[in-house]
Amino acid sequence: MNRREFLWSAALIGSVGARLKGSRFGMPAIGRARLSAERPAPLSQSLTADGWRIFEITTHVHVQNASGVTRAWLPTPLVGGVYQQTLGDTYHAEGGTVLMVETEELDLLYAEWPSGADPILTLTSRVATRDHAVDVLTPTVAPTDLSRLARFLRSTRLIPTDGIVKATAAEITRGAGTDIEKARAIYEWIVDNTFRDPKTRGCGLGDIRFMLETKSLGGKCADINGLFVGLARAAGIPARDVYGLRIAPSRRGFKSLGLASDVATGAQHCRAEVYLVGFGWVPVDPADVRKVALEEPPGNLPIGHEKVRDARARLFGSWEMNWIGFNSAHDVVLPRSNAKSIGYFMYPQAETSNGRADSLDPDTFRYDIVVREIG
Repeated sequence: MNRREFLWSAALIGSVGARLKGSRFGMPAIGRARLSAERPAPLSQSLTADGWRIFEITTHVHVQNASGVTRAWLPTPLVGGVYQQTLGDTYHAEGGTVLMVETEELDLLYAEWPSGADPILTLTSRVATRDHAVDVLTPTVAPTDLSRLARFLRSTRLIPTDGIVKATAAEITRGAGTDIEKARAIYEWIVDNTFRDPKTRGCGLGDIRFMLETKSLGGKCADINGLFVGLARAAGIPARDVYGLRIAPSRRGFKSLGLASDVATGAQHCRAEVYLVGFGWVPVDPADVRKVALEEPPGNLPIGHEKVRDARARLFGSWEMNWIGFNSAHDVVLPRSNAKSIGYFMYPQAETSNGRADSLDPDTFRYDIVVREIG
């Protein structure tokens, strides 16, 4: 998921370096009104023939009650990978300055308006996706230097790997020999012991130590999949959250796991990946198993229901790509922000002289996300 793992052209790497230098030393006026990103289209014209679907995602932001200098940050799609390719971005901040910031951890769009401006920002991204599955029965990936995955074993503020997290991981994986056996044990434990809590705001906080210490194992995707990532890391297995957005209805028969219309404003969803020797990065999503149990019609399905069993089997090793990924970053410090870091970056963010706007409160921060399939 790290953009340094993607296949970038030498020309693009040069342009990224220039952007990074500019973003560190101030806010250069590199763009007003509409700009086009310098990312090349990495795929051929035979996208659909190769099983890819192409989507156009437009995010329109309007910061309410602006005071003083206003700043906004939007997550942008992962540039490329086996299941996703970004084909280009355009962005427009009327009366303001806008910059694409690209780092090792994530890419984002930053906009700034002077006092008195009406802060409106539009980002349109074209993204190709195709369903992603890993055969978890037959190892096919050659050994790699696991030291390069060290950052996917680290503790974060919300996902520690010591104390009760480490003790819980040890208990769950007792008797498991290989890393795939440990990862499977953690996945099954989470499906059996957590629940989706519809009262949880947004996608949840993802504070896994609090979940375990209070034995309050309810929440949404940032909580449940964050718990998987933390327990896997505590067991010595590289793992990462992938924060993103649902963009289309499910074609796998799960009404609860896709959009009901072209509106994706509240469709943020994080998934998880775990690195298993012999298999590489394996997609998982125990949070969506619990979502199926709670929300799949007629609702409140028992864990042994056929639909839940189907989701449980599918979501260890595969993702339906009616979803796009943004990043895997934790403890995110937004460039030029006057506020503290955020645990993860999946929702649009904004600040005025009155402080950071609440991304989940349309009275202070209004945004709309619309998706259309174009190929």
